[in-house]
Amino acid sequence: MRIGLPWRRNLRDGRFRLLAGAGLLVLAALTVPPLPLTRDGVQVLAVIDITGSMNVRDSSADGRPQSRLEAAKAALRHLLAGLPCGSRLALGLFTERRPFLLFAPVEVCDGFAPIDGALAALDWRMAWEADSRISAGLYRAVEMAGDLGTDLLFVTDGQEAPPLPRGQTPPFEGRPGAVRGLIVGVGGYALSPIPKFNDRGREIGFYAETEVQQENRFGPPPADAESRDGYNPRNAPFGAAAAQGSEHLSSVREDHLKDLAARTGLAYAHLDGPASLDTPLRAAAAARPVPGRLDLRPLLGTAALLLVLAAFAAAPLGARTGRLTLRKARDTACA
Repeated sequence: MRIGLPWRRNLRDGRFRLLAGAGLLVLAALTVPPLPLTRDGVQVLAVIDITGSMNVRDSSADGRPQSRLEAAKAALRHLLAGLPCGSRLALGLFTERRPFLLFAPVEVCDGFAPIDGALAALDWRMAWEADSRISAGLYRAVEMAGDLGTDLLFVTDGQEAPPLPRGQTPPFEGRPGAVRGLIVGVGGYALSPIPKFNDRGREIGFYAETEVQQENRFGPPPADAESRDGYNPRNAPFGAAAAQGSEHLSSVREDHLKDLAARTGLAYAHLDGPASLDTPLRAAAAARPVPGRLDLRPLLGTAALLLVLAAFAAAPLGARTGRLTLRKARDTACA
């Protein structure tokens, strides 16, 4: 009976119980395996417009002007960081009339560093042509996403260069809705000048009206051709005067992008900051169950540490309480 008395005293000691609990939690952290679980992930092909109008600085970051391309990259990097493990991301570029696949779908946790590095390194100098035929590029990107078995995230300001002939959008020959995804419009709603660069990649000003094709003069002439100055059905079917317009200025062509979204069965969202893609993509993309694991070790280790800290804090608190009790008893006896 006497042998068991110290153990009983220890069990009544709050400090001992806290340290014993911490020891059990540490033991559990070393032995408990991760719990299997299923999450809703995504598989998406992100295609980024890198044509000249994406250099327009009508966005801002930390109070400084930011190009549309840099704003798109920041939003994609933020999106990447928030995707659940098991999700997969492929990356492509768009310029001229077709997308170019940089890499096939990669798991976002194991491949986070290379994916993030690839997004950070995107540059307008990677473009192989100056044209920006948005409709054709989007239609091919939808086809590419279908071949990869992914959803599509197509990021662009929507400015067709050269302009569409007679303003008519070419038809979509695929099945609307066969590929899910999101078209993201980048840029402000007010017209802004487009930066101009020399052969060395140095900015030398902005494009003037005469340096940008203001009208697409391929194919049949428009309905008002006969009323134009210098019209000749054979030699000048579009008139003799140079076309005038505002194609040397740029804004997000939201009406055009919404029309393309309706034609292809995709959703549309405007880019309004680094976090503005997270919710629209989750709503537009197909939720794909992906296997995952819940690692309990950080939780168990944190709980053990809190118990140890509580045990060391309990000793001074107990001593102080004891002194107060003794002083109170002495004062009572003296009274």
